Amino acid sequence: MRYAAQRLAQAIPVFFATTFLIYAMVFALPGDPILALAGDKPVPAQVLAVMRARYHLDDPLLVQYGRYMLGVFQGDLGETFTGQPVSELLQDRWAVTAQLALTAWVFELVVGIGLGVLAGLRRGGAADTAVLAGTTFVIAVPVFVVGYTAQIVLGLNLGLFPTAGTDEGWPGSYLLPGMVLGSFGLAYVARLTRTSLVENLRADYVRTATAKGLSRRRVVGLHALRNSLIPVVTYLGVDFGNLMAGAVVTEGIFNLPGIGQQVFQSIQLQEGPVVVGVVTLLVMIFILANLAVDLLYGVLDPRIRRARA
Repeated sequence: MRYAAQRLAQAIPVFFATTFLIYAMVFALPGDPILALAGDKPVPAQVLAVMRARYHLDDPLLVQYGRYMLGVFQGDLGETFTGQPVSELLQDRWAVTAQLALTAWVFELVVGIGLGVLAGLRRGGAADTAVLAGTTFVIAVPVFVVGYTAQIVLGLNLGLFPTAGTDEGWPGSYLLPGMVLGSFGLAYVARLTRTSLVENLRADYVRTATAKGLSRRRVVGLHALRNSLIPVVTYLGVDFGNLMAGAVVTEGIFNLPGIGQQVFQSIQLQEGPVVVGVVTLLVMIFILANLAVDLLYGVLDPRIRRARA
């Protein structure tokens, strides 16, 4: 608990720095959001002044940021320039992106670690070569190419998955986009697991365990694989936030009404409060994910737990 409290204390300046940075970037965007809201229609000067005063657009940056953070600590992410609360706007969309990211993350976890273990135990064999070649290909191909190809082949031609929308709910509507979104991370998880496992299989403690008469399954599963998962856990913990933030392209291909699609629309409409609200939530997810990873280190490797004690 003391270590968790220390990590949370270290995360506080990170939270303020990142939220201030994105707020400053949105503040510096060219154009007037009130004029962008009106489109091609002329806006009377008096109406423009009233709207800018209502949303405090003429206040200094630090004043605007301080007012926003005060609302965040009270559970208020602000409101759009049409008067709709940001939290209400993101409520349904956040659930869509969370389900998509969770599907992709589980796909990375199960298939990625499985392929990595298979390649590591058969280093230099056909399975190892196939995994390395396949993951290299996935890393090299852009996600939108993978997405459209999977949509056409697996969705339209073979009819194995829904091609767009969320009509079938979870998991049906999220399996194919989840696999597309998680394909890039899966390749890294597989290669990282394979490299770490090969390195640990050469370690002295593995030879000692084998010399004591432990079975191959016990040596690999209890000793080598457990230590090999430490860098994999680090990547998976950070990557969950990346999946939440990086779903814009996948949501666009499969027409999923998530936060990525909403952020893209908000940037076009210069809806700064929506962009800042989404980023604030994503920063919280990154911080909590990193904290969970740090605590899992002690579970996977008792030496780390004793060192921190």
